[in-house]
Amino acid sequence: MSLGPLMIDLAGVDLEPAEREMLRHPLVGGVILFSRNYQDRQQLLRLTAQLRALREPPLLIAIDHEGGRVQRCREGFTRLPPMRRLGQGWEQNAAEAIAAAEGIGFVLAAELREVGIDLSFAPVLDLDYGASTVIGDRAFHRHPQAVIALASALIEGMRKAGMAACGKHFPGHGYVPADSHLALPVDARSLAEMEEDLAPYRHLSLPAVMMAHVLYPVVDEWPASFSRRWVALLREHIGHRGVIFSDDLSMAGAASIGDVVARAQSAWEAGCDMLPVCNRPQDVVQLLDHWRPAKRPLPAMRLSPLYGKAVASALRQSPLYRRGVAACARLA
Repeated sequence: MSLGPLMIDLAGVDLEPAEREMLRHPLVGGVILFSRNYQDRQQLLRLTAQLRALREPPLLIAIDHEGGRVQRCREGFTRLPPMRRLGQGWEQNAAEAIAAAEGIGFVLAAELREVGIDLSFAPVLDLDYGASTVIGDRAFHRHPQAVIALASALIEGMRKAGMAACGKHFPGHGYVPADSHLALPVDARSLAEMEEDLAPYRHLSLPAVMMAHVLYPVVDEWPASFSRRWVALLREHIGHRGVIFSDDLSMAGAASIGDVVARAQSAWEAGCDMLPVCNRPQDVVQLLDHWRPAKRPLPAMRLSPLYGKAVASALRQSPLYRRGVAACARLA
């Protein structure tokens, strides 16, 4: 059975019978985990093993685990610093900050891979304009050259621990104050004025990108997650060949599109490959019952790099892991 475009969530720490059925639905291709799904490391390892056994090819298992205030698993995991702390370090000693970023990326990925998680939606590539209430210290820095250098090192650390990266939120969420979880942010800049925001996507090799629920009316009348023009710019002009995720279709920033079926259809027609639907199980039921998208199989060459690579039993013995833990302790 091929994987579908929906990425859905779970209610708790155990897999319920109804959830098993939904996860086997042809429209589903992945699962996203939250803090409510984590009790301890052994429980999470059992849960991910159960998820992986449900389908062939297996469901993609993802999580938001960036550091700072966005870290879903805490007890038994290294506390990761907000990425702004690396940007502040860059101001003092760029080489040390880059080394710290690589170590932190390794720790982030190694600890998730040990419990069977394939992908973290990280890093944030938004620029820190000091305006966004939801991005804030999740961003590395205001200047794209610092973001590119630090994100590149973090991504390399993740790769060495067996995990791909997903850059977000394209084309940039850092300029406007509104939180797309609660409202639709509107960024009135022109495409030319956004060139610094696009720079990380032009210079980094990214297996996956997540779109922003932000409206850029000078560029398109549709928010980026639902915009054929923005997806085409990412694919054709920037040259992204990996997976494109919409942001969560249940967020308020998507509400202007219509009900969840209209949102899924619009994101799918725009060219998004995978569509997360979080924290509203009624939306998942509605989609599984009523959404009938035109078939567009996700090419294996796009999806396969997002699955976690085999975990070496001695990841925690690596000098890079120890360096990363020390950097976390220093910066967290």
